[in-house]
Amino acid sequence: MRRFTELIQQLEMSNKTNDKIAALVDYFTEADELDKPYVIAMFTGKRPKRPVSTALIRQWAVELSGIPEWLFAESYHSVGDLSETIALVLPPPAHVTNRKLHEWINDLASLNGKDDEHKKAFILNAWDSLDTQERFIFNKLISGNFRIGVSNKMLVNALAKQSDTESNKIMHSIMGKWQPSDISYIDLISGAHVNTDNSWPYPFCLAYALEAEPGALGAVADWQAEWKWDGIRGQIVKRNGELFIWSRGEELVTEQFPELHFLLDELEDGTVLDGEILSVKDGNVQAFSVLQQRLNRKTINKSQLNDAPIGFYTYDLLEYKGRDLRESPLAVRRALLEKVIAALTTKNVVALSPVV
Repeated sequence: MRRFTELIQQLEMSNKTNDKIAALVDYFTEADELDKPYVIAMFTGKRPKRPVSTALIRQWAVELSGIPEWLFAESYHSVGDLSETIALVLPPPAHVTNRKLHEWINDLASLNGKDDEHKKAFILNAWDSLDTQERFIFNKLISGNFRIGVSNKMLVNALAKQSDTESNKIMHSIMGKWQPSDISYIDLISGAHVNTDNSWPYPFCLAYALEAEPGALGAVADWQAEWKWDGIRGQIVKRNGELFIWSRGEELVTEQFPELHFLLDELEDGTVLDGEILSVKDGNVQAFSVLQQRLNRKTINKSQLNDAPIGFYTYDLLEYKGRDLRESPLAVRRALLEKVIAALTTKNVVALSPVV
């Protein structure tokens, strides 16, 4: 628990990405092997069921602190975070211990189904064995409400650096279905529980400004020109009965865009589409600010689906029937892409990027 507390403090002390990655690399190098999968689970939103209600935690903290309710409320208003407020108002611990993080998490999970008196006895004993910073972390474990500024991409980069493993392989592995109690850190990083080969995207080929005058490119007829759409470059991968959506940052975003999940049934296995993730409503591409309403969300509600619907404008076909097409002429790839898109039933969602 102490080493994880130190990690959280280090992450909160800096806004620099490199500093945070360095702190994560150090943690995953030094931490207990059984703790590591639980930390990855927390950082990727795999939160366990809350074992104790916020109301009860607050009530017990007021009782143990010996301060009146109004003073606790004022303290909470000043601090702005309930977990931190509780950690600050509690009396000093009688006996400090250094139990492993996974032990605390498993003990908290075991409280589900127990009566309130049993829960209270456990929580009060825990508070009495942790220092102020550890109590703060412990309270966050109860609520599952960690906000520490670590994106999935940052976590994956740190894990890749620490383990010398390809980042896209780790991304697919940690986004898969797994439980921290059932898998080792080594197996999680290696993707032993999933077939990472199914998901791998191709390297992204992004658009860059011309280095010379347009006339230096030669005849216009030798080129294909398209609009530069204001969205997020993405690849849609369908292999062996599984669908994966990748952003240009090599981040797996499949669950963020349910409008595109129909492609699991309509694309052939061994298909990789290159294109732009956009907000498209009634056939019209929306401003990037509309698309932003859908980014980096764990859950999507009906209002967001209606206000900022997602579409995918395809630029290229990188793989078809399991064959890498990148060495094929663009004209050949475009003809096959038109064939693939024409076979889809929802062309208002996934469409060809028009040629100018």
